[in-house]
Amino acid sequence: MIKTQKARLYPNRTMKKVLDDLCDYRRYCWNQGLALWNDMYDASLILEDKEFLPNERKVRNELVADKADWQYQLSARCLQLAVSDLGKAWKNFLNKAQPDWGKPQFKSKKAPRQGFKTDRAKIVNGKLRLDKPRGIKKWYDIRLKGAAFLKGELKVVSIYRENGKYWASLPFETEIEIKAKTGKQTAVDVNVGHFSYTEGQIKTLPNNLKFLYKRIKHYQRSLARKRKANGKKAARSNNYVETKAKLQRDYRKVANIQHDIVQKFTTELVNNYDEIVIEDLDVKRIQMSHVASKGLQRSLFGCFRQVLNYKCQLYGKELFLADKFYPSTQRCSRCGFVKTGDDKIGLDGNMKHKTKHNEYVCYECGATMDRDENAVMNLLALI
Repeated sequence: MIKTQKARLYPNRTMKKVLDDLCDYRRYCWNQGLALWNDMYDASLILEDKEFLPNERKVRNELVADKADWQYQLSARCLQLAVSDLGKAWKNFLNKAQPDWGKPQFKSKKAPRQGFKTDRAKIVNGKLRLDKPRGIKKWYDIRLKGAAFLKGELKVVSIYRENGKYWASLPFETEIEIKAKTGKQTAVDVNVGHFSYTEGQIKTLPNNLKFLYKRIKHYQRSLARKRKANGKKAARSNNYVETKAKLQRDYRKVANIQHDIVQKFTTELVNNYDEIVIEDLDVKRIQMSHVASKGLQRSLFGCFRQVLNYKCQLYGKELFLADKFYPSTQRCSRCGFVKTGDDKIGLDGNMKHKTKHNEYVCYECGATMDRDENAVMNLLALI
């Protein structure tokens, strides 16, 4: 089982330069590879010949053949792993079922997070050691914090720089830690502002997150107005740079709050339950009429599923995914009646029958219950 540990890096001046150069090189390799991939793909469409279709091997070989002298001073694995990730991104693009579906985009040097990957890093005497290219004389191990109990062989390490700080995600092989059996089952119904499960609710939209969403939207609009009024010159103004820095600061705060919510709830689930059911939702289609920053809130739902799946595998728990078309909200958990057409419950309840958004009234058996509790019971019935 692969377990990942996040650690803060404290490189000296020499290794800071090395990490910055590798971040830039990773971005360069990705952009060069993407441009080449796009050209090959367009050529295959124009010539109607599948032999011109790009793949990871073709793109990598051409980039290696065209390497400039300065590239040999940097890790060759940085290029190879960048092209490997590019191949995976294109594979996801051709599969719309992927939660992060979308065409691969070029990387910007202005992005707040810059990083690279390596599969040749080691932990030596409590420090991170990167592979040293040929001809380089000065090279140092990097002090790190947060991985004191790390044991096992490192896999592909992700290193990134954000807000002037350096971090590493250290994946390593570990034995599966089987948690004690509880004999209990639960289901999680995902809602805009909370997760509902058999023991109650977990808020996913606390007041501090709502405030940050509104402030982020304000900063985004402010930057958009500046760009519209001044074009490319806007980015050079001190006011624009200051506003953008505030926006990035709030993005980090949102990520930290969401991470805390997801980690605590998923840990509670795997500690207390042996079997867990969640919906296989298309998060991009979740309606959020009253959320200021819909994209950020949707990212929380995608993260929840990913983290829960990881922890269930790690601790030997069983995770069930309900089909995305399963009518957990519209079905009566007592008699099985499914609402259709004008009888369906929406965000505002049902106008035809004048029911509230948080209640479920069955038109077949007459049962009245909480909407979220009804959905949880329907999901539990799938086990």
